[in-house]
Amino acid sequence: MSSSINNSDFTNQLEEIIKSFIQERLEIIMKAELDNYLKVERPNHPNSKNGYYKRSLDTRYGKIEELSVPRDRRGEFQTQLFAPYQRRDGWLEETIIKMYQSGMSTREVGKFIERILGSSYSPTTISNITEVAMEDIQAWQQRELHPRYSVLYLDGMYIKLRRDTVANEVIYFAIGVTVEGYRELLGFYIGGQESALGWQEMLQDLYQRGLKEVLLGVFDGLPGLEEAFKSLYPKADVQRCVVHKVRHTLNRVRKKDREEVAEDLKAIYRSFTHSQAEEQFYMFQEKWQNKYPREVSSWEKDLPVLLTFLKYPSSIRSVIYTTNWIERTIKDIRKRLKPMNSLPDIKAAEKIVYLTVQGINEKWSERKLRGFVSAYQALYDMFEERYR
Repeated sequence: MSSSINNSDFTNQLEEIIKSFIQERLEIIMKAELDNYLKVERPNHPNSKNGYYKRSLDTRYGKIEELSVPRDRRGEFQTQLFAPYQRRDGWLEETIIKMYQSGMSTREVGKFIERILGSSYSPTTISNITEVAMEDIQAWQQRELHPRYSVLYLDGMYIKLRRDTVANEVIYFAIGVTVEGYRELLGFYIGGQESALGWQEMLQDLYQRGLKEVLLGVFDGLPGLEEAFKSLYPKADVQRCVVHKVRHTLNRVRKKDREEVAEDLKAIYRSFTHSQAEEQFYMFQEKWQNKYPREVSSWEKDLPVLLTFLKYPSSIRSVIYTTNWIERTIKDIRKRLKPMNSLPDIKAAEKIVYLTVQGINEKWSERKLRGFVSAYQALYDMFEERYR
């Protein structure tokens, strides 16, 4: 007659077998460590074994309740497996930080850890574990920057942040692209409402940390931003986001005209040379001036900063005529923040954004933006011409 074990019992038995095996391995390793300490590291030092003491340890395989840790008579030996008062091996801190980085709240992380370990971890404990990021944030925000970036993208996003009450506050972001084509999120700055003064302070910080030379700034048309940028980088060009400009224009024309207006605008910014783009604009102006005078006038006024990208190598134009790159990055960060309805304080906001940014920068460090390899010499020559 056969008997069966239900899935739950089998899983529990398997977990106990694994934990027992891990405990046995840990105890063997610690015993060998003590032998090595007494016989090899301190052979002439009067000391000897002094039994064991019991302690618990949370591991990725579950909680070991009665781990036997060897000790010496002089109390000098310390295993390299964990610190004296450490109750978790390093995997847990790393796991908690990764979960927090993915957008889980401290309460959700605590519940998850409790399910897998059977141990209770309060939101405060989880927050304390992620507090290790704060020192890293400060060092990262003060790190020295490369002196030159061919492109500097600027954009912001709003988050719900609690300061007594919950309100929307901006996060300013700056992404730099080296002359070789490597992207790097250079900094983020949290607080208040988006303003030219806020951008001025952020740009001053970048400059003071070593970013002295920029060829092109790419951003949207926030009043005062261009002036703030040019005050620190007077030799740099400005590229207003063409995609935003087109969207704004199409929203202001009648629905039946949108497709035709979009095609006429496309003929402008898809021109190969600046003179061709101007010719296309004059045709657009003549065609739509009477029907949409404000929109045509707006394009005429902004045309110089909308066509700046045509001064640059054709291989990189598709990535410098718009803020799409930084918007995609912000979209990724927004996804991480979405599970949190609001952030409890600015430190929590800084931690989650910083941890997300580190993952982004690590990914970017391994690949170049398309087109920058062939544009390298031209960009290098532009730097030399402007800054030497």
